[in-house]
This record gives sequence, structure tokens and C-alpha cells, in this order.
Amino acid sequence: MDQNMRQQHMFRREYFGKSLAVLCGMFLIVLTIAIGAFLLAKGMLTFTQFHHSIGEFLFSSAWKPSDTEMGGGQVGAAIYIWGSILTCTLALVISVPFSLATAVFMTQIAPKLGERIIRPAVEIFVGIPSVVYGWVGLVVLVPLLQRIFDLPHGQSVLAAGIVLSVMIYPTITSVSADAIRSVNNKYVEGAYGLGSTRWQMIYKVLLPAALPGILTAIVLGLARAFGEALAVSMVIGKMRAFPDSLLAPTNSLTAAIASDMGGAMDGGEFNAALWSMALLLFIISLLFILVIHLIAARKERIA
Repeated sequence: MDQNMRQQHMFRREYFGKSLAVLCGMFLIVLTIAIGAFLLAKGMLTFTQFHHSIGEFLFSSAWKPSDTEMGGGQVGAAIYIWGSILTCTLALVISVPFSLATAVFMTQIAPKLGERIIRPAVEIFVGIPSVVYGWVGLVVLVPLLQRIFDLPHGQSVLAAGIVLSVMIYPTITSVSADAIRSVNNKYVEGAYGLGSTRWQMIYKVLLPAALPGILTAIVLGLARAFGEALAVSMVIGKMRAFPDSLLAPTNSLTAAIASDMGGAMDGGEFNAALWSMALLLFIISLLFILVIHLIAARKERIA
């Protein structure tokens, strides 16, 4: 009798845990769909209610939306889109070499030092609020660039790229290190057995074998960079113009949304255009997720 009661109790606990996990998973799915539907409904008003074309929104630089429900303004977001692409690309160019070098060092060259000191130090960067990165960039990096390049102001694409590179550095480093650790040790032993030096083993065997995971790390870092708003808005200059160099100020999608959404009239053309920019960022995020899944599927096929 006691045995049956214990089995029934264990069964109820197992059923409760399973049901709770399913409910949480379903809630996340419903929440994601709801957010996407809300962004779609708000973001499409630019094209349905105010009758602007997608081509104008994506490729025109004329940005002067009307802050009324009558519309009639211009909603070309090309400057913001180009600013986001330029700063995020620059952040990757700066961050990826340092991230890969750190990942290789902490997994292959000094693994004990890497686990005890370097990995915890890298993970500390993840918990730093973005406003701190932006503030340090504003009071330290911007004046430094201003003095070095003799600029009237230091807020620029370069400043935003450097700040973003520091912010995505821990993400790319941690995921790349995990990808390198997951490589089958037989590859390493085989490379040494064929007479390879350590560096030959790293760049001819280890890194190519870990490439799918490294690409996933880069895509995750790029997604983080595209979604960052506060730190970028503090150092990019927020000038509505195409930059003629990396030392020129510009603006980005996230910075524009963060600075203008609070002052836009609800239901107006300006508000709808900002929601369209938010929808574009959401679509970009979904594309990044799709790329990560494609890389993971390719890795499974190779394995």
C-alpha cells in the first residue's frame, strides 16, 4: 500500500513537472508570436494607412515624417539602416580577431589560466549595463578620438564601432571557446601525429573543425550589436546624414527609435515610421536566428 502511494506521488510530481515545462514552453511561443503580430500590425501602418512604399522606406534618405494622423511626410530610413550596418560591421571587424585569439588562448595555450582567470573576467563584461559602456565611451573614448584625429567632435561611427566591439566581445569569445572545446580530440592528436606544430594544428585543423560554432558566435554577436540602442546613441552623434568616413557622425535604427519614440504622437505618421523601424529590427533578428539554425543543421550533417 505504501509502495503504491509513493509511486502515485512520484507520478503526480513527474506529471506536474512535465505539464509546467510544456506550459512555460507554450507561453514563450505565444509571447513571441504576439510580439511579432503586434510589431507587424503597428509597423505596417506606414505602408497601409499612410501609403508609403517599402522601397521609399528602405532606400530613400529623405526623413521628415509628419507627426499627425494626416500623414504626407517622408519616411526614408536609409541613413539609419546604413548607420546600423556600418557600425555593426566595424564592431565585428574589431572584435572577432580579439575574440578568437582569446578563445584559442584560454582553450589551447593556457587552459588552466583560461578557466580560472580569463573566462570569469570575460563573463564579467556580460553583466555590465549598456549605459556604462556608453558613458565610458562618451567621457573617455570620444574625447580621446577628438584629440587624436583633431576633430571638432569625437562622436562618430568609429566610436560607436569600438563601443559595440567591446560589448559583443564576451559573447563571441565564450561561444567560440565552447565550439573549440567541442572539437574531437582525435583531430588534434592526428595533427600532432602527422608532425604539425601547435600553430599549424590550430589554424589548419582546430579552427576549421570549430568553424560552424565560431560562425554561430559571430552571428550572435552581430545580433547583439544590431539590437543595442543606448550605448550607441551616446557615442554615434545622432546626425541624420550618411557618414563620409569612419570619423563622421551618423545615426542608427536603435538610436533613432530610442530617442524619438517618446516624443512621437500615438497614431501619427512619425510614430508609425518608428514602429516600421522596430519591425525591421525584429525581422533582422529572425533572420539571424534562421542563420544560426542553418549553421547548426549543417554542423549536424557534417558530424
